[in-house]
This record gives sequence, structure tokens and C-alpha cells, in this order.
Amino acid sequence: KSPWGTAERQLMAARLKQCVVRRRDGPEQHGVAASCLRELRDKACGVLAIDKAREPITLVLAEDGTIVDDEDYFLCLPPNTKFVALAKDEKWSSKSLDSGTSWLSETVDEVDSAAEKWKQLARQLKDDLSNIILMSEEDLQVLIDVPRSDLAEELAQSETKVQVLQDTLQQVLDRREEERQSRQLLELYLEALKTEDSILSKVAEPEAAPRKEMDVVDRGTSSTDTSATTALSDQVLAALKEKPAPELCLDSQDLELVLKADAAALASALGWDKQKAGALQSACDQELSKRLQQVQTLHSLRSTSKGKKTLPWGDWPSAKRKK
Repeated sequence: KSPWGTAERQLMAARLKQCVVRRRDGPEQHGVAASCLRELRDKACGVLAIDKAREPITLVLAEDGTIVDDEDYFLCLPPNTKFVALAKDEKWSSKSLDSGTSWLSETVDEVDSAAEKWKQLARQLKDDLSNIILMSEEDLQVLIDVPRSDLAEELAQSETKVQVLQDTLQQVLDRREEERQSRQLLELYLEALKTEDSILSKVAEPEAAPRKEMDVVDRGTSSTDTSATTALSDQVLAALKEKPAPELCLDSQDLELVLKADAAALASALGWDKQKAGALQSACDQELSKRLQQVQTLHSLRSTSKGKKTLPWGDWPSAKRKK
């Protein structure tokens, strides 16, 4: 082969940008190399087997749904940027955002021991530290309780950095508990106001006929038949029934299951009325949206940092662990 041919191929390779493409609802990812946005669209249609009738496609950033239709912007993106290919009439959804939450949709086998569980959780953090935001309180506590030396070995980090990590995990737990207590205090205050208004009303109208009040938490009309099927495990149902502000203790996968559950079936399984079950689903929706927004913010910051593809362990602020 002539030297000129080799140089020409090297120049062409230098112009190609490595990208990762997938469909909106497809788990499979494909790596492609393209020198321009049009070439990336053409190759994405080919590898993803998108029908010609569903073209033209729209390419968006997988982490936040930003539409990429400017050539200069495409050239400024770092290598291995992830794209979602949207066919005609398809829209990007934050529920399918690929910003470190893909592990939530994976089927997790039942673990036989606590050791296997903490190692599985540790691998999730090794892939992306922002997964801390999406974990349940139980999972956070499991990682906090792991001996520092064992966790350091699993993560291939120093014990000093692992101590910072465990401090951060504890802070997340503490913030959720503070939020739970604040909500409980607010609920008690509102209940006290409601009781006071009821007493004053009775004093002002001593001879008035008792009015039939609708209680928001009226269990008398709710069905206790738990035959209605939901995708929620007994453990999740128990947490929803027994824990104050249960949305704070669940991981993001369980929050999604609560949102997808039929309101009537959920109310029946919990022995609640539909209004209370609806309020629970609304609270879960707000909590899940908040966590995904936090993850999206972290990844947006990461994508704009200079050449950093993962959150740097050394940049986590040190803090004293709260007992």
C-alpha cells in the first residue's frame, strides 16, 4: 500500500467521531463512527433498522433529550456521546433518560447473602456515583455498614476516599430523614388546625345538626380486599402502609412501579380509598422527578467538565460521618 493511501486513511479516521446510538425504547446500543451529522443519521437508520417510512429521524442526547441538528454543535460533542434516534412522531421522554439509570430497568436476581448484595450495589456506584441519588434507604445503609477495607477493595479506591463516600451516603440518609420529619411536623400542624376549626365550629353552632364531613383518610369506604393484583412486592406494600413519607425510602425502580400501578388496585392492596392512593402516587411522581432531575444536573455538569467521563472520586467533599 502506498504511503499516500495510508496517510489518507489516517486523515479520514481522524475526522470520524465515535458515537453510540439506540432507539427510544430499545435496550440495544450500537457504536458507529461518522464524520458529520447527516452521516450519523444515515448510519443510525441502518444499524437500528428504522423503516424508511418513519424517516427522517431526530437525534437527541440520551442524557437530557437535547435535539442535535446543528453540524457545529455535533462536532463539538466529545467522543462516545450517546444518542437516541427518534423516528417520525416519536418524542423523547425523561422517564427513559439514559443518565446512569439504565441499571434500574435490569432484572436483578435475588441475592443469597448480604455480601453479594453490597457488592452488586458497589458495582453500581463504580459505574456512576450519581446512582446514590436513586438508591433506597435500605441500600444506602447496606453500603454504609460494609467494612471500609472491603468496600475499598471492591471499588479499587483508597480507604480515605471510601470513607468520604460512606460519609456522603450517610448525609443522603440524614437529609431524607430530615425531610420526613419536616413533613410529619407539617401534617401534625395541619391536623391541629383542622381539629381546632372543627371545635370552634361546634361551639359557634351548638344546636346545628351534625354535618356529614368527608374525611380525606376515610377508611370506612375503602375496600380491604387485597385480591387486586399489583406489580409491587410485599416488602414495598409494607413500606407504603407503615412508613411515613414512604416515597423517601424507596428506590427509583420501586417508585416507577408505584406510578405504573392501577390506582384502584393500589388502593385495594393497601386498604385505602382512591383519594389517598392517588395522593401517594403523586408524591412518588414528585420524588422520582426530583431524583432524575438531580441525576440529569450531575451529568450535565460532568459533560461540560474538561475531559472527565465519570464523577471524580477525589472531588467529593469530605465530611464527618453522622451517627
